[in-house]
Amino acid sequence: MKHFIISLLIILVLCTACTKNKSKTVIQFASWGSKSEIEILKPIISDFEKENPDLKIDFMHIPQNYFQKIHLLIASNLSPDVIFINNLYLPVYANYLEDLTPYINKSDFYTQTLQALSYDNKILAIPRDASNFVVFYNKTLFDKYGIKYPNKNWTFDDLLKISIEFKKHNIFGISFDEEPSFYLPYLMSNGGDFYHINSQNSQDAIKFYAKLRNKYNVAPKKSQSASATMAQLFLQQKLAMQVSGRWLVPKYRTDADFNWDIINFPSGKLGSIVQMDSSGWALSKSSKNKEQAIKFIQYLSNKENITKITQSGLITPARIDVANSEAFLTGKPKSSKIFLDIIKTSKPTPVSKDYREITDELSQKLEPLFNN
Repeated sequence: MKHFIISLLIILVLCTACTKNKSKTVIQFASWGSKSEIEILKPIISDFEKENPDLKIDFMHIPQNYFQKIHLLIASNLSPDVIFINNLYLPVYANYLEDLTPYINKSDFYTQTLQALSYDNKILAIPRDASNFVVFYNKTLFDKYGIKYPNKNWTFDDLLKISIEFKKHNIFGISFDEEPSFYLPYLMSNGGDFYHINSQNSQDAIKFYAKLRNKYNVAPKKSQSASATMAQLFLQQKLAMQVSGRWLVPKYRTDADFNWDIINFPSGKLGSIVQMDSSGWALSKSSKNKEQAIKFIQYLSNKENITKITQSGLITPARIDVANSEAFLTGKPKSSKIFLDIIKTSKPTPVSKDYREITDELSQKLEPLFNN
């Protein structure tokens, strides 16, 4: 009898465990991200699970070849429920994503981030960040050589003049990157873009950019930078100014042993205009747990959790309330508000389903120009 009771208790415990496990709804969530970014994300996921004991998040961290792997999952009918995505790839996956317009309070977010993550007038992802370009500059080097800091009204000509001053001291004035997104601000500020690369405005901007490297040599050539990235040259104080985005802030906060700040991109013919891109959380149309997945997306994008991500310095938050809080505005760079000020004049990168093919072809055609 005793053995029977013990056996019965064991069966009851096992059945209870099975019931508890079966009662949990599993939400698959795919995202890229650096180690530090994932360290922020995992506790947020854990807190969500504690608040929702009936839900389990199956986190799929894909640090490399992210969109190729997402493409394979979708093609194999194995799409994750929640997909972290950016606007550059949105047109490719638009048909596989749910319209999230009914689930978002538009007034919480910068309009430009909502535009970037919309397709066919549908908001396909709730935005996490507002990604734009500024110019990082080494104030210590400017002070050392008595060169005036750039101001918000500076122009392409001013950029060149400042860079020439640094060349006199064997320091590169401005960064150079052959990846199209880095020279798009030159095109946009001059009234050009990728899709009208043969227009006069686009040609003028591209030629100016190429001359920074080849004619004036105020930007490093490949042979001069060797295998060093622009960020590494900036940290080594071999580069006075660098065109880049908010994602570099955590690295510069920890690694830069000099004084640095940011300024808006210089003005071309149309003023200072940079791309306004965004990343956010999307919902797969094929999800069998849409209600629970939307709940998770709304949790990720609430004020508290966007604040946690913002405090790392990694992003310019898409949420207006967090962007105007101490979580974003305190700490280096001193002029962080510039990231917010330029949103007004920024424009989403013009993208289409063949955006990657276009930029790849552009890179091939411009390679000879950029390298003499």
